[in-house]
Amino acid sequence: MSRFILQGGKKLSGEFVVAGMKNAATPMLAATMLLSRPVTLRGVPDILDVRRMCELLKGFGLKIERTDDTVLVDPTHLSGAKPSNEIVKRLRSSVLMIGPVLARTGKISFPTPGGCFIGSRPIDTHLDAFRQLGIAVEQDGNDSYALEVKKSDASLVILSEFSVTATENAVMYAALLDKTTIIRMAAAEPHVQDLCNFLVAAGAIIKGIGTHQLTIHGVKDLHVDEWRIVPDQIEIGTIAIAAAVTKSKVDIHPIVPEHLDAILTKFLQIGVSYEIIKDHLIISGGNSYKHFNLQALPYPGFPTDLQAPMAVLATQANGLSLIHDPMYNARFSYIQELTRMGAQAVVCDPHRVLLTGPTKLYGERIKSFDLRAGATLIVAGLIAEGQTIIEDAEMVDRGYERFDERLRLIGADITREDE
Repeated sequence: MSRFILQGGKKLSGEFVVAGMKNAATPMLAATMLLSRPVTLRGVPDILDVRRMCELLKGFGLKIERTDDTVLVDPTHLSGAKPSNEIVKRLRSSVLMIGPVLARTGKISFPTPGGCFIGSRPIDTHLDAFRQLGIAVEQDGNDSYALEVKKSDASLVILSEFSVTATENAVMYAALLDKTTIIRMAAAEPHVQDLCNFLVAAGAIIKGIGTHQLTIHGVKDLHVDEWRIVPDQIEIGTIAIAAAVTKSKVDIHPIVPEHLDAILTKFLQIGVSYEIIKDHLIISGGNSYKHFNLQALPYPGFPTDLQAPMAVLATQANGLSLIHDPMYNARFSYIQELTRMGAQAVVCDPHRVLLTGPTKLYGERIKSFDLRAGATLIVAGLIAEGQTIIEDAEMVDRGYERFDERLRLIGADITREDE
């Protein structure tokens, strides 16, 4: 077990180099199972979730070599092995193995995946999508499912929600079908777009990328030599908020500006100054911010993974702010830790929290309950008076590459202590 130790009150400055997107890397790795030849992925973040996904791939017979942010994947010896229960139970994105393995081998037995506890996240949407595509789904024990491809003319999937991973699963399966498949109510997040663009580069024909209806013309063979994963939208937003609350000027790059529309629109409303120069986002933190209302929504709305860091910004804004996350029902675990640090916050219900600012925060010994909560508490620790100790640093390792080291490069006083 590890912990982060921060001394607050330090200004940040300089350039923060953004890693590849966590939520794009894991589906991209899963998608390599569809390919007939080796592929080189660049911009792959060295994070715990990616390492676990690579171990799962190895269990299916894939060969993987890593050098810095480059991963070479050889899928030519894919087998129909059952995935490791231990890894699946610790990795939510392991569910993305289902579509590619079904497409390549015709069947899979899969336990219910784990990951961060941020509320109810069943895989029903995935299973329903596969059923609509003619796949037989049976419960294989109390906590496992057996899926098998059956001959079917089904070509339409209507998802019951804008599920990112269910969209990705259905797209990957459809990419190798010898027919046209339409997916309605598809998610449109940047990482879904990146996956679709990767599959197009590999030979699939996909129309409607970035919209809520995808049309996939499957092909018999997919192959691509290399691909670079897009910069992490959530990491960009987290560092931008850190710069804002510490009243600092930080140059964040590389970025994809159109991925940040909802975030930057909210910054304008609040009074956070920024400038975009090519693929650089330059944040200039100020002394006064307006209170705000924020609702997390599917893309192109405000990303749910950034509502928690925005709560820290709300503690420094003038007046009463409301944060509403209708997407998950247990995403405010970090609020009790912020209140211990001095935040004035009231959780109205599982989806809404009110915060009053500006409020001075004080260093405390606190706990990271999930990935995004951990990053949020680091942001809070940057502005807290005194020392902040954040237990369970490994939670942050799941999604942020060497976060403490990279924060030190822009002036943060943060160290890591291993037990």
